[in-house]
Amino acid sequence: MDFGPYLMLASLEGAVTAAVLALTAIGLSLVFGVMRVVNVAHGEFFMLGAVLAWWVASHVGGPPALGFIVALAIAPLAVGGLAALADMTVLKRVNYDPERTIVATIGILYILQQVTLMTYGPEARPVEPPFNTRLALPWFEWGENGFQIYWPWGLSTTSYKLFVIGAAAAVLIGVWILMARTRIGLLMRATQLDREMALAFGIPVERVYATVFGLGGALAALGAVLIVPTQQAHYLMGGDPLLLSFIVVIIGGLGSLPGTVAAAILIGLSDGIISVFFSPMLAKILATMLVALVLVFRPQGLFGSGEK
Repeated sequence: MDFGPYLMLASLEGAVTAAVLALTAIGLSLVFGVMRVVNVAHGEFFMLGAVLAWWVASHVGGPPALGFIVALAIAPLAVGGLAALADMTVLKRVNYDPERTIVATIGILYILQQVTLMTYGPEARPVEPPFNTRLALPWFEWGENGFQIYWPWGLSTTSYKLFVIGAAAAVLIGVWILMARTRIGLLMRATQLDREMALAFGIPVERVYATVFGLGGALAALGAVLIVPTQQAHYLMGGDPLLLSFIVVIIGGLGSLPGTVAAAILIGLSDGIISVFFSPMLAKILATMLVALVLVFRPQGLFGSGEK
């Protein structure tokens, strides 16, 4: 194949990474934007979603699609409920103090990781995709005989990967509708702008915080359920999503949802392309260097406001 088809394949892989990364990072951005706390345990909610997806899918009889659908419904709800419970029992007790919440979420991280290790084990286990049809992709080229369409050998993707991209886009649109067009979104935005004023107007801020923290955990778990059929579930898989989510949130702007999505697309596509043509490690190094440049020249992020 020529360079163009290879670039197309790399871009498709990057689009899948960007889709899942956007879901994971948008949850982290919501938590920081509304609650002003840094959730270091966010990657473990991702891991827990993948592990629960494997557990549910392996215990549900019938075709793989049935187990996947049940896991897609149960895992995000269970992880979201656990995250909300962690907020009410841990973060609320430290009064959402920025420094103490970092320490508290580090503790939650190790608790979730070690409990998963003791119950699930150290093995990496696969989840069968609900469908995985191989789809050949066309390539367009202007040759001697004019505009031509041909089908290069090996230029293909799977129907499930396209589903991941479409499902993530649909969920992101749903999050935008939730924030911009619903009452709970209005309460979240009011709490984000001024917590004390929200309390004065009778908004149940602590319930809003629990909802936001639970929603952030559920989005991370949803991203894990979508990606685990192309990877494997294991108890240490939360590190990379956490690192990349922090990179995306910092580049996009802390608390900026449009910036988070844009940065996720940028980092996801570049990660896929650089990983295919060079190495995954180089992709992580370049992403970290980009964070350093953003922090030096635009500390509020590319889409963040300069207001304190």
